[in-house]
Amino acid sequence: MTAKVTDIWRRCRRDFEAYLRLEKGLALNSVTSYLSDYDQLARFCVEQNIEPKYVSIDYLQQLLKILNDTEIAYASQRRMISGWRMFFKMLVIDNVIKDNPADLLDLPTRPSYLPDVLTDEEITKIQSTFDLSTDEGTRNYTIVEVLYGCGLRVSELINLKLSNLYVDEQCLRVVGKGDKERWVPINPHAIKLIETYIHNVRSHQTPKLGEEKYIFLNRRGHHLTRQMVFIFLQNAVNEAGINKKISPHTLRHSFATELVENGADLRAVQEMLGHASVATTEIYTHLSRETLRNTIAAYHPHYAKR
Repeated sequence: MTAKVTDIWRRCRRDFEAYLRLEKGLALNSVTSYLSDYDQLARFCVEQNIEPKYVSIDYLQQLLKILNDTEIAYASQRRMISGWRMFFKMLVIDNVIKDNPADLLDLPTRPSYLPDVLTDEEITKIQSTFDLSTDEGTRNYTIVEVLYGCGLRVSELINLKLSNLYVDEQCLRVVGKGDKERWVPINPHAIKLIETYIHNVRSHQTPKLGEEKYIFLNRRGHHLTRQMVFIFLQNAVNEAGINKKISPHTLRHSFATELVENGADLRAVQEMLGHASVATTEIYTHLSRETLRNTIAAYHPHYAKR
């Protein structure tokens, strides 16, 4: 019976991929993400010997409980449920099932905590851990500067191409979520670092076939992965003695926080970050208010009175 169930889920995966690409018109990155979420659902259901048409809200809640125990991120949970809803909607359209079981799932609420950010001094400490006499040290130093100086997502950074750098205009052409392009200013210091890396490091590497267009390469000539950036950054944070929960996305948070706290227009920050809605950008006004509270608490004699 399990082999039959496995074949059914495989056929549904092909149908779902076609549905996402052709009927929903989603970008490749989105299709890949939804299919990954589908695969988790399929693996769970195959283990339970359940065909797609027999999946109930109870099974979906069991799977969510398992995934929650792995501390899956809030945004990933919401995307996952969204993907499941699309899959079962396809089955409803195809008359495989009558009702969509994923419609009954509650979307997780946004956590109340604010993300850690790094100060400019902490960024400098991180960069000081890189050995600029080595190729990897030069590359990693430059990557931190670009992430922090431009507010890029790590996926945007690793996919930066040589043709995306406009030196005279001091801009990067960035391809973000949904394959949407935006122009992001890049400071002269970061430009100089990129040019130094390209001329002194990258020019001595031999990119693998199909990798020639990417700016940042590993020692084997492939463009970087998210995991590579996460690992070298985490190592640098530990070496710098910074006791915060840090990821490449922290540099993006830090970029936006610096701008908002220093009076930048929220709409301009939204444009540079590539947020579809200014509501997403407004988290940085909360960070700014938190900074103000901490300043008052530290320096006003009446703040601690009860």
